[in-house]
Amino acid sequence: MHDKDSLAPMTADEVLQVLRDSDVLMEGHFLLTSGRHSDRFMQTSRVWQHPERAARLGQALAGKVIGRVGGDAFRSVIGPAMGGIILGYEVARALGLRAIYAEKEGDRMVIKRGFQVSSGEPFLVVEDALTTGGSVRRAIEALQAAGGVPVAVATAVDRSGGHANLGVPLISLMELDIPSYSPDDCPLCREGLPLQRPKALSSGRP
Repeated sequence: MHDKDSLAPMTADEVLQVLRDSDVLMEGHFLLTSGRHSDRFMQTSRVWQHPERAARLGQALAGKVIGRVGGDAFRSVIGPAMGGIILGYEVARALGLRAIYAEKEGDRMVIKRGFQVSSGEPFLVVEDALTTGGSVRRAIEALQAAGGVPVAVATAVDRSGGHANLGVPLISLMELDIPSYSPDDCPLCREGLPLQRPKALSSGRP
């Protein structure tokens, strides 16, 4: 099982510094996964290039989960692909649990690849960053369809301001207030700033 002494806590400032060191925060005019627009975007995947940073965040988040709901409340960890895979794995490793993931199939998420979920099995759901919680909700639906039970959600960065209603406790290393706008009422659009699609940026396409 987990070694509590290795689960060193991190302050919000320390988490933010790790994100800055990894060039996670970008500024401009971005189309978010939710369809809303924002002047900032977190390319969270950039931090997972660095195993030591991923491990540190995973251990800190695992420690916070233990402090909030206890380390024995779960038997497994699940994350939505792609954002929750690596952090979910690191949290599971720190807690001494197994890690699986749910992935998109059409407009929903499913659990595939031979991953087994026992009826009533308690899970911790992990996502790298959370804004509206849409991916997490779809992962929870996939888990429940397979017979699992979500006990809590853990994320490195809560961008919802603590307002995401997921039906279970939400645990985060830090909250980050990034404003977002409806496409019909976006001041960045009114300024004529070109809209950037982060998926295209991450692949190098224009």
